[in-house]
Amino acid sequence: MFGLGTVARVVGEVRRDVAAAHARDPAARGVGSIEILASWPGVQAVLAHRVAHGLHGIGVPVAPRTLSILSRAWTGVEIHPAAQIGQGFFIDHAAGVVIGETAQIGDDVTLYQGVTLGGTGFQTGKRHPTLQDNVTVGAGAKLLGAITVGHGAKIGANTVVIHDVPPNTTVVGNPGHPVRVEGKRPEGPDTDWIHLPDPIADAINRLSARIAELEREVIELSGSERETVAEVRPLRPVHGPNPAGG
Repeated sequence: MFGLGTVARVVGEVRRDVAAAHARDPAARGVGSIEILASWPGVQAVLAHRVAHGLHGIGVPVAPRTLSILSRAWTGVEIHPAAQIGQGFFIDHAAGVVIGETAQIGDDVTLYQGVTLGGTGFQTGKRHPTLQDNVTVGAGAKLLGAITVGHGAKIGANTVVIHDVPPNTTVVGNPGHPVRVEGKRPEGPDTDWIHLPDPIADAINRLSARIAELEREVIELSGSERETVAEVRPLRPVHGPNPAGG
């Protein structure tokens, strides 16, 4: 039954969601909880989902999907009523987020705008991602299929993830590749997306450097005096210190 116990649970979850917005959104500093509930679309979307999920769980027809559609129109976030979402969930900026029917999200997870937790093909059963606790997913990332993203993992902006991600791993690229930032694992939801390494660019740089080395050897062996080796430039120069501290 959708009784007092269910209402109390939903209220507790909403309080933790609002606390998550205070903790993870710099724009929420000094802002009251009522204002966050009234003007943070990510929090509003999660609140609507809490209610829709509760109605879905007790078998109420029509209402859960209707509430989900209204929430999508109001907030720009689409969450299927059957999706399972833990406490302390925060969607920053909210717009364009899609969370599929069989998605499972743990506690203290952060998503940024444009994230998709989607399926692949027309398979039945579990077909959407599982995000364990303390996962952070950057803007525009696409997580597809019944994959598992381990505890504390970070998914870089615009990354496409189609395989399982080990715990405490940072993944970037398309398709996603596990990386480390300056030899260290980033901690917390405030990962500095700008300074994440690019494994594809790094591989191309290594290939360019190897070609330049071979060209120099050919020049030396041929005795040619003309220098034909082109300068190898970084594909993605990054200026300034890393505010995330590595």
